[in-house]
Amino acid sequence: MSEVTLGVDLGTSGVKAVALDREGQVVAEVTRGYPLLTPRPGWTEQNPADWVNAAVDALRSLTGALGDHRPLALGLSGQMHGLVALDARGGVIRPAPLWNDQRTGEAVEEIEARIPRADLIARTGNRAVTGFQLPKLLWLRSAEPENFARVRHALLPKDYLGYVLTGELATEPSDASGVGALNLASRDWDGDVLAALELPRDLFPPVRESWAVVGSLRADLARATGLPAGLPVVAGGGDNAAAGVALGLSSRRPGVGSVSLGTSGVVFAPLTRPTPDPQGRVHLFCHADGGYHLLGVTLSAAGALGWLHSRIAPEVPLATLLAEAGAVPDGAEGLTFLPFLAGERSPHMNPELRASWVGLSLAHGRGHLTRALLEGVAFSLADAYAVMRPLAPLDALAATGGGARSDLWLGLVAGALGLEVRRPEREPGAAHGAAILAMPAAGLFPDLPAAVEGLSPGTRPVPPRVGLGGAYPRYRETFVRLYGPG
Repeated sequence: MSEVTLGVDLGTSGVKAVALDREGQVVAEVTRGYPLLTPRPGWTEQNPADWVNAAVDALRSLTGALGDHRPLALGLSGQMHGLVALDARGGVIRPAPLWNDQRTGEAVEEIEARIPRADLIARTGNRAVTGFQLPKLLWLRSAEPENFARVRHALLPKDYLGYVLTGELATEPSDASGVGALNLASRDWDGDVLAALELPRDLFPPVRESWAVVGSLRADLARATGLPAGLPVVAGGGDNAAAGVALGLSSRRPGVGSVSLGTSGVVFAPLTRPTPDPQGRVHLFCHADGGYHLLGVTLSAAGALGWLHSRIAPEVPLATLLAEAGAVPDGAEGLTFLPFLAGERSPHMNPELRASWVGLSLAHGRGHLTRALLEGVAFSLADAYAVMRPLAPLDALAATGGGARSDLWLGLVAGALGLEVRRPEREPGAAHGAAILAMPAAGLFPDLPAAVEGLSPGTRPVPPRVGLGGAYPRYRETFVRLYGPG
């Protein structure tokens, strides 16, 4: 009987569960979806019960597909920044606001009024950001005081799933970094930040290492999933950190990062020491391997392409839209797209930015709209990397996310950032990283560095589109004209 570890990634659109053998090969994988709630403009929420039901169903199906493979441990990953507010009995108080929720503008202003921005960045690596969990708590205190009065625990999405699976409250540094109150030097909650905001420290769970066992699978859930009772559950990592582990990205080897074209777009750069951007234009988080990493995030990447597909051309296969875009010259013949469909993170940190096509003419068709969108996302990532480069210069990027299946889009990213972009031979994601994070606890590797090094996937380069010419300066000119310097 061969042995496997399991990884569960609680994403925005659904949950993915995978089983990996000791060579990192996928033995089985299952996905299950759940709805996204948008009760008001700028609000995005999900019901944590939907996560749990989907995860249990996915694990049950995964167990049925394992055959004679024996699971040894389960690791967790998930979307960052969401707020799961629990009462004293561990019950969910309200739907969970998500990472791309923008209701917290006033809460961000409150944080910056109480804590100087430079001090907050020096302590936590980040300025106050609308999507982070900490402003969500202040919003809850102001907007729904009756609910806030009931809050006894504030958990991140994957940590809530871990609590349901084990009955134990815990988090780990890579995900906790995105709360907005983790001191990066101590890798624990910053008491001074929380005191300034009048929030009790025990609202937040204990911080364990990403590869630590935080509990064991409850007997009732073992029966529901078919997994062994007492199966060790490992803390895991936030989705970007876990995906970095799956791609072999290590803070011991800075210089090789990643670019993700998922719902959001992310440039990931490992660091050995916590070195923030003094202005907080990009994020500094703990990495799941014990080091650190910078993140440049554009909120609408493949999400923008999905929006175009569903709202403008739902009857057309996505492959057709991409083929049409591929027939359009670099620069989209003067058409520029600003991809701010949900506001923007790096480097603008402005939830009020909005998307637009600029320069439309009678000569432009559907292919130009798609091509300009692909280029606009690439240029927004280039804006973020321009801030990151002095702090964490990179030589190459490994590609991940659904949008990374497009050679055209990856070539545009390579051309815009001026970096080699490489596609992995397999498509590892956050769920795979969660399973790798569980391997030391399973005894399949002596420690996490050995697992990351031993399971790093092979890659092949994607030819860069170097003919973008004046398109990036035009993108910047359009941004400045509409929004001012940034």
